[in-house]
Amino acid sequence: MKKPPFILSIAGGGSTYTPGIVKSLMVRLTDFPIAEIRLYDIDSQRQDVIAPVVEKVIRDHSDNIKFTVTDDPETAFNGAHFVFAQMRVGQYAMREQDEKIPLRHGVVGQETCGPGGLAYGLRTILPMVELIDFVEKYSDNAWIVNYSNPAAIVAEGVRRLRPNAKVLNICDMPVAAMRNMAAVLGVDRHDLDVDYFGLNHFGWFSSIRVKGEEKLPQLREHIAKFGLLTEDAAQTDPQHSDPSWVKTWRNIQPLMDAFPEYIPNPYLQYYLMANDIVEHQDPEYTRANEVMDGREKRLFEAARVYKETGILPDAFHVGVHGAFIVDVACSLAFDLRQRHLVIVENKGAITGLPFDAMVEVPAYITAHGPEPIRIGDIPRFHQALLEQQLASEQLLVEATLEGSYEKALQAFTLNKTVPSVVHAKKILDDMIEENKAYWPELRKQYKNGKLIA
Repeated sequence: MKKPPFILSIAGGGSTYTPGIVKSLMVRLTDFPIAEIRLYDIDSQRQDVIAPVVEKVIRDHSDNIKFTVTDDPETAFNGAHFVFAQMRVGQYAMREQDEKIPLRHGVVGQETCGPGGLAYGLRTILPMVELIDFVEKYSDNAWIVNYSNPAAIVAEGVRRLRPNAKVLNICDMPVAAMRNMAAVLGVDRHDLDVDYFGLNHFGWFSSIRVKGEEKLPQLREHIAKFGLLTEDAAQTDPQHSDPSWVKTWRNIQPLMDAFPEYIPNPYLQYYLMANDIVEHQDPEYTRANEVMDGREKRLFEAARVYKETGILPDAFHVGVHGAFIVDVACSLAFDLRQRHLVIVENKGAITGLPFDAMVEVPAYITAHGPEPIRIGDIPRFHQALLEQQLASEQLLVEATLEGSYEKALQAFTLNKTVPSVVHAKKILDDMIEENKAYWPELRKQYKNGKLIA
């Protein structure tokens, strides 16, 4: 067990989420003492804009914490105890392409689901492995708590390429859903005890308990009227409360009208309501544009104002994103064995899925890593959906590692958001052109029906 105070590095220090994560750390210094925070980003220009805001947040709470900003991996990770990873390879310019290319072909445009998520995965697996290698080379046997999307594909790539790496993959989406459930029930998020099964961004809550009492029937009744929102749609976390997110939370209602047994992850709308989603998406102005014109612009403007006046506007928030990663880090650091929803190797947790599948389930977080909780059998409908999605994600990883065009095409074709192989091929070919600077080369093995490689 590592001894505090800790040296913490944040990979992807130029992210607009960084100030909120650091604020979450600052309000938890009693729980998670810190000696130094290091920001690391290959885009030093962007990071240098964000860094003064982060330092202001730190100094509002402590004059003793050392603060380092660097684009050098040795400086970033030398002796570090924990690394929070939040990479966005290609930044928002490539996210915009991930969303708009599928929409040009009448297919869901979303950054982590469907073709957009597959494209993002092809960009992220190898840079994530490079980060792991840096951390293992320079750090003090650090735990990497990984927020980098698409988390399911990144986790599968890491499992194959660096199976012994100390990486815990997490996602705040189930926790955000729990926050909304807690608001509906009038309790604190931490009062919820939930059962959940699936893959990242592709799962279901099968039980929600408060002090041992099952609340799923009460939540079903509420969702049938309002979706997974409070009656006035008031949210406690601005990250998930703008108009596009309000619609996402409301879309849980038609999903549960059709399949009322479990509460779905909100991202299942992209797979089970694909036509409706495409119909209501603007191919010229997607979520990427919304974020660039919203959160991104607000924080960069606040950084400018702070630089000029010394006054920091209220341009970022502390929500479940930052709070969850600190919860997990505390449990790792002090062997708290807290129960959290995380992405782990299945190892029999979900009966019927492969032993080595990277699934999202409750686990006890210990100093030695996560101990998944057994879910057991799941209904055939849910298992079949998971098997199809898992195959798509695993083929995408194989395409990345082998440089295989055919396996990439299979991954796109198998994805439930894609209507046909014709759509899959057109989207993949367009994405190859846009991702030349980021993707490994995808070589064709067959030409005119003949094996060429």
